[in-house]
Amino acid sequence: MTSTPRRARLALPAATAALALSGAVLAAAPAQASGGTPVPPRPAVTERPATASPAELAQRAQESGVALRNGTATAPGAQPEAGPSAEAPSGRVDPKIIGGKDASISEAPWMVQLHYYDDKDNDDPADDEGYFCGGTLVAPAKVLTAAHCVYGLDWTENGTIVAGTAQLPDKTGLHGGRVAGVWRQWVNPTYRPSTTSGGDLAVLTLTEALPYKTLRPTTSGDTASYANGTPATVYGWGRTSSTSQDISPTLKKATVPMRSDASCTSYWGSDFVPGQMACAGDAASGQDAGTVSPCNGDSGGPLVVNGRIAGVVSWGVEDCVASGAYAVYAKVGSYVGEVNSRVDDTDLDFDGLADLFARTPGGDAYEYYSLGDSWPYLGNRLWLGDWGGVSLVRQGDLDRDFWQDYVYRASDGVLYTLAFDGVDAYESIRVGGGWNAMKDLRVPGDLSGDALPDLVAKDKDGVLWLYPGKGDGTFGSRVRIGGGWATYTITGKGDYNRDGRPDLLARDGSGVLWLYPGTGKAAPALGSRVRVGGGWNAYSAFATAGDTTGDGRPDLLARDSSGVMWLYKGTGKSGTATFKTRVRVGGGWNAFNLLG
Repeated sequence: MTSTPRRARLALPAATAALALSGAVLAAAPAQASGGTPVPPRPAVTERPATASPAELAQRAQESGVALRNGTATAPGAQPEAGPSAEAPSGRVDPKIIGGKDASISEAPWMVQLHYYDDKDNDDPADDEGYFCGGTLVAPAKVLTAAHCVYGLDWTENGTIVAGTAQLPDKTGLHGGRVAGVWRQWVNPTYRPSTTSGGDLAVLTLTEALPYKTLRPTTSGDTASYANGTPATVYGWGRTSSTSQDISPTLKKATVPMRSDASCTSYWGSDFVPGQMACAGDAASGQDAGTVSPCNGDSGGPLVVNGRIAGVVSWGVEDCVASGAYAVYAKVGSYVGEVNSRVDDTDLDFDGLADLFARTPGGDAYEYYSLGDSWPYLGNRLWLGDWGGVSLVRQGDLDRDFWQDYVYRASDGVLYTLAFDGVDAYESIRVGGGWNAMKDLRVPGDLSGDALPDLVAKDKDGVLWLYPGKGDGTFGSRVRIGGGWATYTITGKGDYNRDGRPDLLARDGSGVLWLYPGTGKAAPALGSRVRVGGGWNAYSAFATAGDTTGDGRPDLLARDSSGVMWLYKGTGKSGTATFKTRVRVGGGWNAFNLLG
């Protein structure tokens, strides 16, 4: 694989009928015996894709490791020719850490290897395709990496993730590492492979949750991490010399200073896009000596500042040491809203789109599956059985295994979490009794800032409480958010203003909808409210499953008094622009007296 002599970045070029409600009341579904714990079946609309066995995944990783050592695979990246007068970056190239030192997996347990190997189903090695990138475990089953490492490739079919080891695999094995397959891949939709502009970020959803510590992205309001001179650490297995294509067999790290946008612009010109990209490191010396920089093979790895991911290795100069060159990273803070929506994607049929729970007065419960950003938005439904003994149901991945769980309150006031085991069964976890004292409960996301989803409850006296999630389906000691909420209808799930922190929506007694931004800590959990708009007392119910349309921004479903459901698509902005003009989903939704 060769690249054209252009200013390269570490980029990789590309190589059911809806069952919508229309106005009629739903026909009653056959009932099952009531009175017991509700047990929904395993969703069947989007089945798990066929994935390789652990042995096959391990073999794939070993083949990739051998190919990297033999020079028959590459570490993707896009790197331009040195000098500000070169053309826009293009071509297939790679990144590395030059001037770094060894890093143990214990100090970076969230580091993972991305191995891609496609033998094209034949015995001719000439057309084999192999790539390697780094990535960061941002949730037990979610990996943040560079878009150019994912774009145009089928990671489910040909990819393997190796975690838990600082060594690359070889013929002798995985060196204590653990393999996982890829279930889904998401590439930032604004990313442009020809220029690596638009946010060079991607998220891989794994076939299983891994038992390693995760590392969180920074927030959008974090300016300190990007200040000139702020120390940062970059990790990866990339090339360690400009004179050799070999990548490092062991994990490396290097400490580099953050640099102003002007530093990268002075060298790269318009190829560097402030706001989308971050600049770090000292200008390269022109040789290995005196240069500290990521290089081929480090693509997708994290740039860590103050314990958060501030950047993802994206692109740089070819061979990484050209005099005056700076390494360029995807600026995570600018895209954290989209990334977090993929980390907590709140879907029930495992396709990455947020879905809806609904129940009739007769007790028949359904899951309605999102169709994405196309009418009628909610399509195929699955009957769950009789949930007549339940007074409240909410959705959320409370145990952080990426399988969506249910929180439900039984008629006797006992609260339960119904956790899916990832195979074919649900476990009912008793949270506790006395929850009939609460007029409403919501699962907006991680309000307390510990990366675990929390519960918000409004009691009969109008006091709002935060119950921090423990990550096992239960909750810790509550924290008082504040009083005076009696006339408010609370709702919301996700990060509506794209600052990297989940928010809460609330409608007051006069019909005004307010956005209460999350602060990222338990106390105070919410910041100063922002007015979204009036007239919201036209709605009899709200449903907030998260990002229904799949654009990385949480949405809001609202049912009016005539039973028509409306979708308000999130914009990622605050205030009156929080939602786009509503679109009609369909009528007949007054057939339900409980929405998730």
